[in-house]
Amino acid sequence: MIGIIGGTGLEHPDFLEFTNTTVIATPYGDTSSSIKKAVFAHRNVAFISRHGDSHEIPPTQVNNAANIWALKKLGCSCIIATTACGSLREEIGRGDFIIPDQFIDFTRLRRLSFFDSFEKGQMKHTPMAEPYDYELRDQLAKAAQKQACTYHSKATVITIEGPRFSSIAESKMFRMWGADIINMSTAPETILANEAGIRYAILALSTDYDCWKTNEAPVNLEEVLKTFKDNIPKVIKVLSEFIRSYHDPE
Repeated sequence: MIGIIGGTGLEHPDFLEFTNTTVIATPYGDTSSSIKKAVFAHRNVAFISRHGDSHEIPPTQVNNAANIWALKKLGCSCIIATTACGSLREEIGRGDFIIPDQFIDFTRLRRLSFFDSFEKGQMKHTPMAEPYDYELRDQLAKAAQKQACTYHSKATVITIEGPRFSSIAESKMFRMWGADIINMSTAPETILANEAGIRYAILALSTDYDCWKTNEAPVNLEEVLKTFKDNIPKVIKVLSEFIRSYHDPE
């Protein structure tokens, strides 16, 4: 089963005809939304809305542990997470897709591990050098290419706490650190998915240039929402193509 975590602007993916909705109790509390199931191109899909069905959950309050645990409980072998993001590089334009291969976690208030304690003799320190599954990234890139979409197959995403946007000084600092795009959501998901042993990848859509560019106005919410809404058809095309052509690694 393919798990999809829908981010800002993709709370209700119309290309999926949901046949079943389930609520899964988890040891970590409630999931962000009920989990909706669909069959698309003969493949089982489970969808969860990261910020709730009405986008009522701010980034810091998203229960990532419950979301990841529930998708694993359902039997998802992989997760594709969508996210709006800001570009920290001139070459990553508005409406471009980005498929990150690295992340920087700049959050401070999130749950970042399933392991509050270790059972005797069972320490758990999850490798995180390559956090995003190569095969999933490759298949997303091929889907974007087949749909004639502009995409970047490598990038470092930095996740900030939110819900505020960056200051100019922060935006410039993130660029100096080597970050290419910025969002408020995916680093905690990435860490928890790796701990849970679920293959995970991100399909990000650039909506703005944060606030590092001095020749244009800084990012605002209206710009983010409008740009993502204008590009939803492309997001749906790439996700649809990915699901149709998806294959498990050998």
